[in-house]
Amino acid sequence: MQNETKQILNELRQIRIDIEFIRDSMPDKEMFLTASEEKLLEKSYNNEEKGKLTSNQDLRKELEI
Repeated sequence: MQNETKQILNELRQIRIDIEFIRDSMPDKEMFLTASEEKLLEKSYNNEEKGKLTSNQDLRKELEI
């Protein structure tokens, strides 16, 4: 019985170590795009391919900043 208890405790320790590793290596949910952000990014890529983007300098001139 005591041997089984030691084995269970060892397994629990290993599970705790594994959970801590998973928690530490899990990406932050803020790293992922929402569905609307993903659509905006795809739209931006399409505009870039079609040459429809405005440069930072041109936008500043247009806004007179």
